[in-house]
Amino acid sequence: MKIMLLLGLLGHALCAVADCLLAYTPNGRFQFSEAKDYERMARRFEGMPLKPLELSIALGTVALCLAAFGYAAVSDWMLPYSGVAAAILRASGMVFTVAITAHHACCGAVEWFFVRMGRTEEALDGAMAFFKRTSLPMVVGYLGLLTFAATFLFMVAAGRTGLPRWACLFNTLPLFLALTPTKLPAKGNIANAAMFLGLLFLLG
Repeated sequence: MKIMLLLGLLGHALCAVADCLLAYTPNGRFQFSEAKDYERMARRFEGMPLKPLELSIALGTVALCLAAFGYAAVSDWMLPYSGVAAAILRASGMVFTVAITAHHACCGAVEWFFVRMGRTEEALDGAMAFFKRTSLPMVVGYLGLLTFAATFLFMVAAGRTGLPRWACLFNTLPLFLALTPTKLPAKGNIANAAMFLGLLFLLG
């Protein structure tokens, strides 16, 4: 189990790097809200090489495959306490990692095509249309993560596992809420990595 939790930690740490490759350009950090403003987008991605975007897609895919082992380890650990909760954790963890892998690739493709097509207004319109029409994996993926985190949080906080109730703090939901006010990039991946780091000591 310790190896699987470590893979979950490593996977989300690498995915945070992959997110940063998409977020940081030669002209500063890209914010998704800028996608509504063509002039800002054109300036932000001026001089942006394609290699980091390609690397991000590949790295994110490998990273989320590794992360899947961590979610499987948590569901296996839960089995003696509740077969239903373990099944929910297994299914939701699988849904999250599969769907978010597709979503991460779509995000990378949006930036890649915008840059590759010359950062024109037409390229931005096409890239954003592609993003909107392929947003289903994002919705499904985050619903999966929410289900996993909420189920795990409830089981620990309710005292239905062998962990102390305070261990529910090592969960994506409270960790992400704690990171929300900060300016850190890849908050979701940092929260997930921190969860697996805590569980590595608690369950390993």
